[in-house]
Amino acid sequence: MKKSGTTIFDNHGRPINYLRLAVTDRCNLRCFYCMPASGIHYLPKKELLSYEEMERLIDILGDLGISKIRITGGEPFLRKDLIRFLGRISKKEPIQKISITTNGVLTEKYIPQLKDLGINSINLSLDTLDKDRFFRITRRDEFATVERTLNKLIENNFDLKINMVVMEGQNTQDIIPIAKLAKDLNIGVRFIEEMPFNGVGKTGKGLNWNHHHIRKVLADEFDSLVESPNEPGSTSQNFSVKGFKGNLGIIAAYSRTFCGSCNRIRISSQGLLKTCLYDDGVLNLRDIMRNGQDDNFIRDQFLNAFSRRAIDGFEAERNRKKSPEIKESMSTIGG
Repeated sequence: MKKSGTTIFDNHGRPINYLRLAVTDRCNLRCFYCMPASGIHYLPKKELLSYEEMERLIDILGDLGISKIRITGGEPFLRKDLIRFLGRISKKEPIQKISITTNGVLTEKYIPQLKDLGINSINLSLDTLDKDRFFRITRRDEFATVERTLNKLIENNFDLKINMVVMEGQNTQDIIPIAKLAKDLNIGVRFIEEMPFNGVGKTGKGLNWNHHHIRKVLADEFDSLVESPNEPGSTSQNFSVKGFKGNLGIIAAYSRTFCGSCNRIRISSQGLLKTCLYDDGVLNLRDIMRNGQDDNFIRDQFLNAFSRRAIDGFEAERNRKKSPEIKESMSTIGG
């Protein structure tokens, strides 16, 4: 691992400048690919990072070169006083961009405040445009609410991306209808391979609907589909379509084709540092802070973790220590 100016590089020469920060493990939907119908065991508040602890970590990471933060959950808008927290971190000079990933159920009323804070980058999780399928996937009757949020974000000119998890036998018929949203709207639509983070362990099935299959469906429908250059660190392979105002993308989250340029780390709501989505946590930041360690110690722990980063998600999965089988919920990890 080496440091160049205000940019940190890991042991494979990849810059680390992007933090995905989960502010809660709670969610108001019960998407079956994320958690069991009964939900997951939510942690008591005292076991979650406080906002003050999160800010402390952001300050340390900002000095190390983190310039972009994505706020995730669970569903982030379930965390009380989130807007106040966003207001404080939006004023931190090293942080150049703050984005939010949300399911849209609680988001609509906060849109004016987000605009006032200059936070206009939103990823909206939406796996279908069909009300009944939405209910089957999420186990909640909230499609109309999410649709209102979608329309409100568009009306307010947010930098909007729709995230659709593609699931065999569930919503593959929605790939083209959701893709067509980008025809008349200047939005991004991202199709994501289904991952094993469902809170119950691997299903044992292979992934038929991988990035190759998704691309073929798009190419068969849109004969002018053209691959676009990727931005540095992008997890998606992006595409343009003639006549479309927006763009399409595929995130090979299960196939892990983008690991070679990964620039992101994750901190879970309970303070667990993950240098890869597929590892089981490399550092318990919450306990380190609550044991009274100073910022220099924490900084050194970050640097040590970055210097031992797995080359890709497959190595990270092989190196798991707590459980070789992935049993976490994406809600616990941070989406």
